[in-house]
Amino acid sequence: MSSDSTPMFATRELETAAAVASWATCSIGMMVFNKLAISVFPAECMLTAVQMAVTALLLVLFARSSIHIGSWEDVRRWCMVVPFFVGMLLSSLLALKHAPMSLVIAFRGTSPILALCVERLYPNPLAVSGPMLLSMLTMCFGVALYCRDMQWAENWGGVVWVMLNSLFAVGDRLIQRYLLAKDQRPVDVSTTGVALLNNALSILPIAVAVFASGEFRELGPLCQKLSGRDVLWIVASCVVGCGISFTGIWVQRLIAATSFLVMINVSKFAIIFLEVYVIKNKNPLTVVQIVGVMVTILAGVWYGRARRDIEEQAAKGEQLPLVKNETSKC
Repeated sequence: MSSDSTPMFATRELETAAAVASWATCSIGMMVFNKLAISVFPAECMLTAVQMAVTALLLVLFARSSIHIGSWEDVRRWCMVVPFFVGMLLSSLLALKHAPMSLVIAFRGTSPILALCVERLYPNPLAVSGPMLLSMLTMCFGVALYCRDMQWAENWGGVVWVMLNSLFAVGDRLIQRYLLAKDQRPVDVSTTGVALLNNALSILPIAVAVFASGEFRELGPLCQKLSGRDVLWIVASCVVGCGISFTGIWVQRLIAATSFLVMINVSKFAIIFLEVYVIKNKNPLTVVQIVGVMVTILAGVWYGRARRDIEEQAAKGEQLPLVKNETSKC
């Protein structure tokens, strides 16, 4: 390595370290701060509305140059995403309101099963391999282990909201993939434009939910009860909600997809560690529950690798010639 390339290499290493640290903070903080915020401000519709408004405002203030929205037709088509995006954020807060973070991670880890079932309706669904099936069975086994010692009387509501959250998340992801796919007349919207549309267009329906639920009447009493630390949790939940979009794009530009998948699952282990040793719920996790949620996380890693292998095989198959040329023998 030449002396001229050494500073450039060092700069890239520093940028990668900064990107990874920023994403890890936002990824872990996303769930931890949302859990703390909904605990001190139990008005989920209003909290979601505040988070959306703050994200939209920060995008306009600090990412205006990168926001691109082609036409009003693109905006109209993107409105299909809004119900799923609102449902995903709102059900996520409700799940954290009624259940520990470990339960959310364990049950949400089975969402690939639902997504795969929906993908079977596609014209050309992805092939399902043996490792994919085994990894999904392992996910279910991990959830069963977690449920063995779970306090159902206190957490059944959280289970319902987690399953609804998985439904909304799968719908959100599949519709966004459809609208952004190059072979499906994609919308002409940049990544930051997508984030802005998701949050800005969702403010109106969530505001309707605030008034329909009567939460606006509780705003005064709730605000009076907030301490300085409580406000900090709410502000932090808004900041990491916006930051996860930026840092996700940043870090994926610098590291391989496999490394990013590892980071996602390491962050889940970190959340479990925080719940067990720092936050300490009223009903602490048993050893069996800790093993169960870890099995579910590792099964998710296994599924991701198995699915990637099938996708790579499918991509190679598409590149093969339809007719094999054979040289005639003299």
